[in-house]
Amino acid sequence: MGKIIMTHYLIITSTKDKASLNIRDKLLGSKSYKFTRSIDKWHNNALFELEEITSGDPTSQNLLDENSVFLGTTNKRLIFLDDLKLNDSNIDPDILIFASRHASKTGRPSFLVHTTGNWGGDIRYGGKRKELSQASALMLKSGYLSLVKNAQKRDVESFSIDIEVSHHGPTTLERPLLFIELGSRASEWHDNEGGIVVADAIIDAIKKYEEFRTRRSQKIGVGFGGTHYAPQFQKLIKEHDVAISYICPKYFIKGLDRDLISQMINKNVESVDFFILDWSGINSDGKKHLIPLLEEFEIPLRKIKEF
Repeated sequence: MGKIIMTHYLIITSTKDKASLNIRDKLLGSKSYKFTRSIDKWHNNALFELEEITSGDPTSQNLLDENSVFLGTTNKRLIFLDDLKLNDSNIDPDILIFASRHASKTGRPSFLVHTTGNWGGDIRYGGKRKELSQASALMLKSGYLSLVKNAQKRDVESFSIDIEVSHHGPTTLERPLLFIELGSRASEWHDNEGGIVVADAIIDAIKKYEEFRTRRSQKIGVGFGGTHYAPQFQKLIKEHDVAISYICPKYFIKGLDRDLISQMINKNVESVDFFILDWSGINSDGKKHLIPLLEEFEIPLRKIKEF
């Protein structure tokens, strides 16, 4: 047998985020798993560790035999969290899961997942210019599928479930991260069922990630094209053994350069098998800019419809 590699997860919530605190309350109050307060603190707030999973399949508890899951709270806005302050703590997480609110002009009730990063120079929402965070394609797929599963379980049909393209901060943290969000208005941020769905999905996402990591069944890609909510990539991830981390939407493609493509490859935890294109979601000028750029790398190009 190979050596078991323990993974340390940190679920991050914020006092500046009503949805985040809702999700935190549901994690701490769940009857399906038990968090205990640690003697340690993180960001000067109480730190909790997942001690027991009391429901689910018989292998659920094995997750905690081989891995650790912490729940921490910061007083900073999540998109501006640029320092984990690990020197002030005894934890050293491998993967970060941000439990966050989502806001949109449409205000539709939503569950969402996405990686973070800035494709251009706008840093009003955190991070650095033209910088991507570290990410895991398997973690994003795990988060998305877990939201689908738990939304069906709680029968919250009014909520959409979406994968967003990579956007906003933080980008500088030296750990792969994923945002799992509850949106899109204050009424949803406080919603009891919505909070339970996201809380349970976070725990299930960790279990699913460990399963994917063990089975090694997924091909890994980074995506290009389409709109902000990436419907074609959602369908691909849901119906095929493909996982995707970063997605650059059509309106940022002409601003891509070699450095950003290199970040998409090198900051992804898993080795990238394909550049995946939403071909109909890229205009002709975008294709003229993108294709020669991608061909500089020794990674195959695949259109979504080819899977």
